[in-house]
Amino acid sequence: MTYDYLIVGSGLSGATMARLLTDEGKKVLVIEKRDEVGGNIATKNIDGIDVHVYGPHIFHTSDKGAWDFFCSHADVFPFINAPLAYYKGHYYNMPFNMNTFQQLWGVTTPEEAKKKIAEEVEKEGIKDPKNLEEQALSLVGRTIFETLVKGYTEKQWGRDCKDLPASIIKRLPLRFEYNNNYFNDIYQGQPRGGYTAFIENLLKGVEVKTGVDYLAGKEKWDSLAERVIYTGRLDEYFGFELGRLDWRSLRFEVEKLDIPDFQHNAVVNYTDREPAYTRITEHKHFDPECPNKTSTIITKEYPDSFEEGKIPYYVVNDERNNALSEEYRKKAASLKGVYFLGRLANYKYFDMDDTIIEAFALHKRLSE
Repeated sequence: MTYDYLIVGSGLSGATMARLLTDEGKKVLVIEKRDEVGGNIATKNIDGIDVHVYGPHIFHTSDKGAWDFFCSHADVFPFINAPLAYYKGHYYNMPFNMNTFQQLWGVTTPEEAKKKIAEEVEKEGIKDPKNLEEQALSLVGRTIFETLVKGYTEKQWGRDCKDLPASIIKRLPLRFEYNNNYFNDIYQGQPRGGYTAFIENLLKGVEVKTGVDYLAGKEKWDSLAERVIYTGRLDEYFGFELGRLDWRSLRFEVEKLDIPDFQHNAVVNYTDREPAYTRITEHKHFDPECPNKTSTIITKEYPDSFEEGKIPYYVVNDERNNALSEEYRKKAASLKGVYFLGRLANYKYFDMDDTIIEAFALHKRLSE
């Protein structure tokens, strides 16, 4: 054996694990299918602007361990995520808070807002929601649902809200205060130089090979290390022998504009069915110190069906996929010397801090 660990994938899961293992003296090889490191948090500097290549990312957490790890490997500056929603010519603050309720109804106090929502919910009279639309109406009423939820959700999932399970929406967070901070977490920030610089810091001193398809040469790569940490797709590892798990993908259109500012905000969600994109990201607004004052770069984000060759982004949490993923996880748990890490390998959605926390937990298990 040449290495103590082979890590498949250089996204945040793989890179975090590589750093932890390398720091304790383990010999690690990271292989990556893409020609770049970083997975879906990769950034690319274009004209002095750090562009989030695969959609916007903001690091946020209430876990001090995850925050300290992030800050120890990146030059972090404070950033408060305050996206806007655009619907039929009007802008609304997100998340749903007193600013939003004032924009929708003209109410100015929490009592007025709660009363308005309660009246709309009661008018719907839904006691046992059968689908996502009914679930949302039973939580927030028709105005919020039709203005800020319906169109965006139908674009995101490619299906009518009446055809989506109620379980997709467990709750819709309502804040009865004037607070546009999208996250409730204690810590929130962005890395100077972008997320690829953060990943590269995690991989310092680690042997990395890009452009490598692990599953195409699995036997060869497995023979190089005592243990394998796999961060790729769960079902693909097993050759889809139990069936294929469903994903939703995304498509991006990037535009360079010869104006200093396009939308005056990092992210604007488009909550009507048209246009077809769900949001526009203007990347320079993630960095208050962005040196480019004359032009800007925007990305229009389109939800897309998934097929081989596209990037899997979102798991489909319906009954079939939940049951199938559980069967695959049982097979994964039975393997000796192979560990499954991250959202692809667990078929679960993870925020960035969740990814780091999961890597911490696996590292602890491996060290025991």
